[in-house]
Amino acid sequence: MKGLGRIIGFDEEDYEDEEVLEKEEGQDETEDTNELEIEPFMANMKKQSKIVNIHTASTAKVVISKPMNYDEGTAIVDNLKNRRIVIVNVTGVEQKVGHKILDFLIGAIYALEGGLQQVEKGVFILTPSNVEVTSELETELTNKGIFSWSK
Repeated sequence: MKGLGRIIGFDEEDYEDEEVLEKEEGQDETEDTNELEIEPFMANMKKQSKIVNIHTASTAKVVISKPMNYDEGTAIVDNLKNRRIVIVNVTGVEQKVGHKILDFLIGAIYALEGGLQQVEKGVFILTPSNVEVTSELETELTNKGIFSWSK
């Protein structure tokens, strides 16, 4: 900074001496006022901070998909990106195509930090990162008729 000031034509050495003198003369006053301002501010911050429950009462949306070809995998991933639970049934396609669809979906699940759980052969639950599948959820979905094929 000093080199740049010399090139432009400013002489900073005179200004530095003045600043140091001003700080030395009023040093006791500024330190006391700064401490007084910081302490009440921090005390107020501790009193005002509250824990807020971000759990919402909204219901989870469940999409059931039975893809017939590899290209339908992108629609399933779009649902996951929109934070929807997707139940995928690949029993209606050739085994080779089903594996390709699942490979694509597993890569998307990994990238979105979601989850995948097999319900039965060829049927999977894909969940976004904000949903955890437990056996209770699986039982509830079965009782509501969403897994009508597993009754």
